[in-house]
Amino acid sequence: METLRERKKQRTRDALLRAALELFTTRGYEGTTVDDIADAVDVSQRTFFRYFAGKEEAALTLQEMTVAHFIELVRERPPQEAPMVALRRAVLEGWGTLNDVVEAIVPVELYLRMYRVIESTPALLAAHLRRSDEAEEEIARVLAAREGLDVDADPRPRLAVAVFSGVMRVTGRQWSTGEDFSLEAIRELTARYLEQVGPALAGNWR
Repeated sequence: METLRERKKQRTRDALLRAALELFTTRGYEGTTVDDIADAVDVSQRTFFRYFAGKEEAALTLQEMTVAHFIELVRERPPQEAPMVALRRAVLEGWGTLNDVVEAIVPVELYLRMYRVIESTPALLAAHLRRSDEAEEEIARVLAAREGLDVDADPRPRLAVAVFSGVMRVTGRQWSTGEDFSLEAIRELTARYLEQVGPALAGNWR
């Protein structure tokens, strides 16, 4: 059971995260300082650094949470599903349950606006892609375990994840530069693009 102190710390962290995203999406990432974020919550810079290593971590925290949620959804997919089917259904379920992941901290609309800031900010995009590499390796290992494969001996898990991630990158870029920035739009675009993946990796591996 959470103590009063733990709840207070969580509220402070959530408030700092909300303030950071609001500032990043209105002033821009480069135009926002750690002091700005701390001042918005009426805490010290030192308090900010108790919760986040820096601006980059605050900017990417929700992305990390949603990636972790997606990986858990992949793990939970029925074992009889072909790997690419499991990835596709997990990501669509992830978009469908995004509210469950982020709404306790920020409105989904703010999360989606931050997604666009990441896509349009070179420093953040580079950091996001670097972290994505680590997530892709974890997903490949989850797929290999599902299929009873050695991820270092069979190339298919990493190939499937590379294809999937490439589709997701194209989807995210197209959505972030389009005119409809809704959750429904990115979910529909994701489904449509993933349907274009060919049969070589999409079939059953067993």
